[in-house]
Amino acid sequence: MAATEADNPHLDQVTCGTLLQQLQQIWDEVGESDEERDKMLLQLEQECLDLYKRKVDMAVKSRAHLLQALADARVELTNLLSALGEKTYGGIPEKTTGTIKEQLEAIAPALKKLCKQKDERVNEFFNVQSQIQKISAEIAGTSDVVVNPTVDDSDLSLKKLDEFQAQLQELQKEKSDRLHKVLEFVSTVHDLCAVLGLDFMQTITEVHPSLNDGTNVQSKSISNATLATLAKTVLSLMEEKKQRLQTLQDLASQLVDLWNLMDTSMEERSLFDHVTCNISASINEVTIPGALTLDLIEQAEVEVGRLDQLKASRMKEIAFKKQSELEQIYAHAHIEIDTDAARDKILSLIDSGNVEPAELLADMDNQISNAKEEALSRKEILDKVEKWMSACEEESWLEDYNQDDNRYNASRGAHLNLKRAEKARLLVNKIPALVDSLVAKTRAWEQDRGLTFVYDGVPLLAMLDEYTLLRQDREEDKKRMRDHKKFQEQMSKEQESIFGASPSPARQPSTKKVVGPRTNGMGANGNSTRRLSLQNGSKSVNRDGRRDSRPAAPVNYVAIAKEDASSHISGADPLPSTP
Repeated sequence: MAATEADNPHLDQVTCGTLLQQLQQIWDEVGESDEERDKMLLQLEQECLDLYKRKVDMAVKSRAHLLQALADARVELTNLLSALGEKTYGGIPEKTTGTIKEQLEAIAPALKKLCKQKDERVNEFFNVQSQIQKISAEIAGTSDVVVNPTVDDSDLSLKKLDEFQAQLQELQKEKSDRLHKVLEFVSTVHDLCAVLGLDFMQTITEVHPSLNDGTNVQSKSISNATLATLAKTVLSLMEEKKQRLQTLQDLASQLVDLWNLMDTSMEERSLFDHVTCNISASINEVTIPGALTLDLIEQAEVEVGRLDQLKASRMKEIAFKKQSELEQIYAHAHIEIDTDAARDKILSLIDSGNVEPAELLADMDNQISNAKEEALSRKEILDKVEKWMSACEEESWLEDYNQDDNRYNASRGAHLNLKRAEKARLLVNKIPALVDSLVAKTRAWEQDRGLTFVYDGVPLLAMLDEYTLLRQDREEDKKRMRDHKKFQEQMSKEQESIFGASPSPARQPSTKKVVGPRTNGMGANGNSTRRLSLQNGSKSVNRDGRRDSRPAAPVNYVAIAKEDASSHISGADPLPSTP
């Protein structure tokens, strides 16, 4: 056999024929029978057939595997396009011809690219869903337990991604709004704690520990529970602030009242300016740190207690001061009261100890308030009475002026009296209308209240009626004097025509004093004499020595003397001409 291999130079090129030829040579040398040879050849053929079958089966399996891979690739490609929301993709070959491997090679780049795009899309979904889950957990207050989100591979479309991003934006906006509310609440709590003198860090930590971190704003809790607790805390602090402010304002009012009662100096009052500065402030206006601390309120309470004790020892002085204020109000309103009896009653109440000082002062304050209301209701009528009194004084002055024989002499101040007389005549002409208006308003006042309007103890309507009667009597006297003067002039003319001209009798010198400029209603000592009352402050006395029930005329009502009326008729007479 070795010689045969050495003799054959083409042994490397082995084929089935050369092998069969070599096998026959060996058989010839061995001397195998034809039967053995056929049997062996048949065996070889069977082994070759089995080998071919195995190869064919392997080829079939390989082809089936490739077809399955191609089908899977196409299915995966379709699924990727569906998941990504892509209806078409430009990288997929339109032709499906060629071998299986060629078709696989044609699909592979597009498949690879879509798989990469899918991975990127999954990462985007994961990031967005992670943020959504994180913010949702922060809002829900479960940020301590966060689970990674599960991305749905079946829907990775851009539309779905936009929906998640829109949801994320809404949550981010809600988070921003909540964070803004939290910061506002925290700032409000800080301001309230500063005003009330409370520990801010302790108060805010009790709400949530993350709120005391002033550096990392994003780490603050924004959950519903935190917001609700913050709102509750703010309401609680606001209520506490309201109560303290009301308490402090009450104490400040008491301090001011006590200071006013006891005439406390401004220097002593200034020690509590930090208390009284908020006496009329609203709850939102009090922002100064420490303005409503418990120490400040306690300090004010101690001072009020001290002043209350001091007030008790000065009760009589304070009560008489209020009584003086009440008397002054009634005096300005021209209402007469029994001041001696009122003061005796105050003394008896204080000495008996049957009434609390605070109750007595409160009752007097109530009397003062009622007196002010009554004075206010009388003000309009009193103003008209004042005008009437001024007009009556001018009328009285004008009567005196008209009876002065020297009023036209070129004396010092005569021009001033002339001007005053002109103004007085205008004012006197308005008296009837003024009286009518005053009567109407007085009657309306009395009907409205069911009371008589009394002026310094005298019914005002009675005074007006008497003034009207006196004015009518005076007008009648003036008319009689004018008629008498005309009669005398007529008699004088008749005598002249009978007996001839005769010198007129010399005029007797006037007994009136020279009238000079004076202040309306002021006496020689500067005190006012315009008190509208009866003569000498009492009612007139009749011939029997008894008091007349009807009020007499005021002192400024001056009747014209009959002996002088012939020469001085009225303030409206023309001035005599100079020779």
